[in-house]
Order: sequence, then structure tokens, then C-alpha cells
Amino acid sequence: MSAIETKQQLDQIIRRVKWHLLPMIILMYSLSMLDRSNIGFVKHYIEVDAGISDSAYALGAGIFFIGYALFEIPSNLMLHRLGARFWLSRIMVSWGIICIAMMFVRDPTSFYILRFLLGAAEAGFAPGVILFLTYWFPSAYRGQAYGWYYLGVPLALMFGGPFSGWLLETEFNFGLKNWQSMFLVQGGITVIVGVLGYFILVSHPENAKWLNTTEKKLLNQALHQDQQQAVVVSEKLMTVLYDWRVWRFVLIYFSIQISVYGVLFYLPTKLSSILGQPVGLEVGLYSAIPWFVVLVFLPLLTRISDRRSNWHYMAIALLLCAVVGIVFSTMTTHVLSFIFSISLAAVGFIVVQPIFWNLPTQYLSGKATAIGAALIGALGNLGGFVAPNLKNWMDQIWQNDIAGLLLLASIAFIGVLCLFWARPTKSHC
Repeated sequence: MSAIETKQQLDQIIRRVKWHLLPMIILMYSLSMLDRSNIGFVKHYIEVDAGISDSAYALGAGIFFIGYALFEIPSNLMLHRLGARFWLSRIMVSWGIICIAMMFVRDPTSFYILRFLLGAAEAGFAPGVILFLTYWFPSAYRGQAYGWYYLGVPLALMFGGPFSGWLLETEFNFGLKNWQSMFLVQGGITVIVGVLGYFILVSHPENAKWLNTTEKKLLNQALHQDQQQAVVVSEKLMTVLYDWRVWRFVLIYFSIQISVYGVLFYLPTKLSSILGQPVGLEVGLYSAIPWFVVLVFLPLLTRISDRRSNWHYMAIALLLCAVVGIVFSTMTTHVLSFIFSISLAAVGFIVVQPIFWNLPTQYLSGKATAIGAALIGALGNLGGFVAPNLKNWMDQIWQNDIAGLLLLASIAFIGVLCLFWARPTKSHC
């Protein structure tokens, strides 16, 4: 078989893998983003009903990532050992149950505890999926695979915003307060999808009944070639922990998450202020616009990046867009210009993530990928803890609501500089 024929056959196999696995992965990630971000829609309601201040909200919103970070590496190692089919499904059912329990928030203490438990329950999901996709997609296709996976973010926020807003206004609230019924409904959906995931996902190519022996062999050969080109293949935790390049990836991912959650937790409240409307369906519809823009650009830019193999330079450009968009969003109170700025930022800080993940997963291989992806995800996601608390602290010092975002944009710019520093060499990307 010629190289061209092999490439054509591999293309066909990858298309089949996409259709069998990625729809469920996208749905699972959509619910992950919805269940961690819906707290932004109930900020006012829980402040009134549970006596939670702005500072307590910022701490509770961010404490999710403490639980997430503590259990990230153990969770990813369990996935590597037990398989994605069982472990990703287990994670979903666990965090769905905790999301339902959020309806019982009564005071700041219960808010902190449940947000911590939600992070602990979800720990390992995102890096677990990153690891899982390395079992199925060779590096030449991986940016697109990560791009499809990250479609879960704009889909969750585009449809989740109006859905959350509707749940906060509807009369079909099961006799509960609307913010309580929102957690009940969204957490219940997550549990159901988690159970379905167990019957749909396949942990490795050799377990796929929808691939024949020849197709499995060809796919595994392509994956094996990637492993041979990796720089770090060690099975030892300390080898990964002592690698300074891995810590560089941690810093870059941290700066990305700073920009993500600097916007995510406060977008509904800011739109509510600009529109002069309470957080509900109208605010939810406006908040969906930036995520629709992301939905358009995400598959396009990841595909271009894979075709040109220019992951580093595309990542630099996108994270810079995020910085510029966040800065511009602080300079306007007009709804259209604000939406434009946030759309620019959202395209930057969402699309950069699947492109970014192609860098460490090409540098690492085997168990080192499980450890490295978990470490990067765990410590990088602490940006989600730092962002709301740092924003709230800076806003209080300067007595306005833009100082915090400007500081977060500055930290994200450090990520841009780190990506320049991490430009590819001849030995690895």
C-alpha cells in the first residue's frame, strides 16, 4: 500500500472514530461547562436567599478549582488504569449528584463545601478527555479532535445561557425556588448522560467493534509512530515533575484560565447592568452571542492549525486576541461594542485551548501524558480560583469594576510571552 493510500485509509478511519466518539464527548464537556458556570446566573439569587456577599461568592466560585486541583492527578492515573469508558462516566455521575445538591445551599459555609465537592467530583474529566483522545487520534489529527471536543464550551454557554435564564423565570419549578430547580434539572441531565456514556464510549481502538482488524492495526501503527517521536516517555512521576518544560505549559495554561474565568463568572451580571434588566432569559440570549461566534471559528481555526502545523503561532495570536478583547470590554458600556469585545476575547481564550493541548501531548507520551496532562490541568485550572478572587480584590481597592479585569488581562499577556518563549525547536514542538 502506497503512502497516499495509507493516508486516505487513515483519514477514513479517523472520520469513523469522530462520529462514534466525539458527539458523546462534546455533550459531556458541554454539561461540564454548564455545571461549573451556571453559578454566574444565580449570583444575585443566592446572595439574597443565602446571605452570600460578593467576597463570599468570589471565594465559592473559585474554590471549585481547589477541589479540582487536589484530585486531578490521581483521577487521571485511574483513567489510565481503568479506562475512559468507566472512569469518565463515573466522574459525570458524581458531579451531577453534587450539582443537584447545590439546591441545598443555605449560607456561605454550605456554598463553599458544595463548590469544593463539585470540583473534587469533576477532577480529572478535562485532562482525562485530553488523554483519552491521544489513544485514538495521531498528532496530525489531534488539534481537530481537541477542537471538536472544545465545541462543548460554546455549545454549553450558547444554549446553557438561555436555558438557565428560562429556568430562572419559568413557573415549572417543582415547588422550589427557581434557582434551586435550575440545579436540580441541570444536575439530573448530567447524571443521565453519565450513565449513557458508559454504554457508548470505547476505551481503546482494540475494543472498538466498529473497526475491523486491518483498521485497528493501521490506527495503532500511526499512534505508535507518535509515541516514538515524543520527548518524554517516562513512567515515573518525578521525571515529569522535574521537567521545566512541563511547568512552562502549566504557566501558559494558568494564564489562559485566568482570562476564561475572569469573563465567565461575571458576564451575566455585567450584561444585566448594561441592559438594565435582571438576569433572566433576555440576559441569557445576549450572553449566548459570543459563544455562537466561537462555535463558528473553533473548527475553522483548529483545522487550519493542523494543516499548517503552526500550533505555537496560532496559540500566540489567539491568546493575544483574548487579552485585547478583555481590555476593550472594560472601555465600553454600550451593549453591541461590549458583545463584540467579549466575542473577540472568547474566540481567543476558547480556541487557544485545543490548539495549546497539542503542544504537551506531542512532548509527552504514555503514562507521562497522563501525569503531565493532569498536572497542567490541575495547576492551570487554579486560574479559575485566582480569577474571581483577584478581580474582586482589585475592584474593591480601586472602587470600580474594571481594575480586576485589566489585571487579569495582564496576567493573560504573560501567557503570550511564555508562548513566544516556547516556540518550537527542531527536536520537539
